[in-house]
Amino acid sequence: MYFLKLISDEVTPSQLTFHKQSKTRQFVFGALFASLAAVLQAAGGLLPGVGYFISPFATAPILLCAMLSFPLGVLSYILTNLLLLILQTSELMVFPFTTGLLGLSVGAAFHFFKMRLTIIITGAIVLTLGILSLLYVFHFPVLGPIVSKSFSFFITSGIFLFSFLYNWIWVEVGLFCFKRLKKTKAW
Repeated sequence: MYFLKLISDEVTPSQLTFHKQSKTRQFVFGALFASLAAVLQAAGGLLPGVGYFISPFATAPILLCAMLSFPLGVLSYILTNLLLLILQTSELMVFPFTTGLLGLSVGAAFHFFKMRLTIIITGAIVLTLGILSLLYVFHFPVLGPIVSKSFSFFITSGIFLFSFLYNWIWVEVGLFCFKRLKKTKAW
């Protein structure tokens, strides 16, 4: 079955190869991907309109870093937040709870879980919690004025369903990019 297929076996050899690299090379790789994530996330505020279609791709660099090495993914996530503090402060509320958190959680799930379904559900739960914390804890209208400020089970289940589908796409994109980078021997 598709969702019960083990996919961590496709990632593990590349993780072992990456860990054999020097620490300097690993940090340069993480810093490069963190800067790429910051530029992609800042596009939402710097390029009105089209930038909102570019900013969701900020998940990919954090995801790839976290897939290779979870500590490097955490460092890239923190560095991206610091770069966004300088580049585009308005995106600093969205990235740590949605885009960046999704990349970090899915990358961590590749380390801790083996089945596609558990990786997707882990990312969906974390993304749902991030969106709900923005909506109900910080009262930041991440979904616009349509969503009320009072908690609703219907809204929460809709957010989880969206998060599941969105995370499923990112798991497949992450595997595709990972296989492409592995063929080019980028690390």
